[in-house]
Amino acid sequence: MTEPKQANLKKSVAPFEKSELRVSIRQIMNTLVPLFVLWYAAYYSLAFSYWLTLAICVLTSGFVIRAFIIFHDCCHGSFFKNKKANDIMGIITGVLTLVPYQQWKNSHAIHHATSSNLDKRGVGDMWVLTVEEFAAASWKTKLYYRIYRHPLVMFGIGPIAVFAIQYRFNRKDARRKERLNTYLMNVLIVAVYALMCWAIGWKAFLMIQGPIFYISAMLGIWLFYVQHQFEDSYFENEDEWSYVKAAVDGSSYYKLPKLLQWLTGNIGFHHVHHLSPKVPNYYLEDAHDSTPPLQKATTITIRQSLQSLKFRLWDEENKQFVSFKAVKHRLQQLKQQAVSKRDPLKAS
Repeated sequence: MTEPKQANLKKSVAPFEKSELRVSIRQIMNTLVPLFVLWYAAYYSLAFSYWLTLAICVLTSGFVIRAFIIFHDCCHGSFFKNKKANDIMGIITGVLTLVPYQQWKNSHAIHHATSSNLDKRGVGDMWVLTVEEFAAASWKTKLYYRIYRHPLVMFGIGPIAVFAIQYRFNRKDARRKERLNTYLMNVLIVAVYALMCWAIGWKAFLMIQGPIFYISAMLGIWLFYVQHQFEDSYFENEDEWSYVKAAVDGSSYYKLPKLLQWLTGNIGFHHVHHLSPKVPNYYLEDAHDSTPPLQKATTITIRQSLQSLKFRLWDEENKQFVSFKAVKHRLQQLKQQAVSKRDPLKAS
């Protein structure tokens, strides 16, 4: 894709970079009202069957994901035209989803600016090593990376590690505004949880909020994972990296059933979102349908997305994600070459 074509592609979605107050308010109503009603229904169902409660919790977690999409748009300043309105709604939905507003807003902006750039990894994205980097890493790094990339760890421990622990603390280089916002949101979360425990009892609260938190956090990590970790993704070094190609080729179109698409706020149109973060979630599908080149982005179904669980390393040579098994022989060769450089006599 030439630079003029890239520029034209960005211009083609510009008409959708507008928030509509009426649509935004409607989305708040059809997200937060059902969320609160379902939460109360889960509490009410405790008197009948906890299995019924769990079923309601699963549905409620879907609306938590939808609330996170509103939070996500507020971080990009695309949900409302007014900055203060985005900040206020971002804090409210951040409390509901346990995500610090300013902290996530800043790290996510870096993610958008550096996505798929091999020379600028590490902020706002998942840990990805290339085949060569993994081969050259120490045994401790290799072990840690294997543990980190294991699905049971990423989606089993990840929700607690990220949402309950990591997000409660500031980054080392965080500025004062970000630090204060994290403190504020921690206080608000504790206050809301304490109030709920006082109102219905801590056991009932944990029996409801526990599953809702865990399921929604796990699904949130999955969505973020699958939108960038697909076989023919895009990664380049700084001198070859392109923002538009990173958006269109490095982000997937996660084609979901209509109900799931609605619950996830159209975030499956991730290639459109990365091309233009100013497009609010409710116009992502329109932008996709109105721009033929965007319809050529990598399309992944739910069934296809499950294959991404095996991807561990980025293969720079073949420009694709691979499993450890697929490059086992190559990793052994690279290890042998490294040994040869350090100790030629031992290698011979």
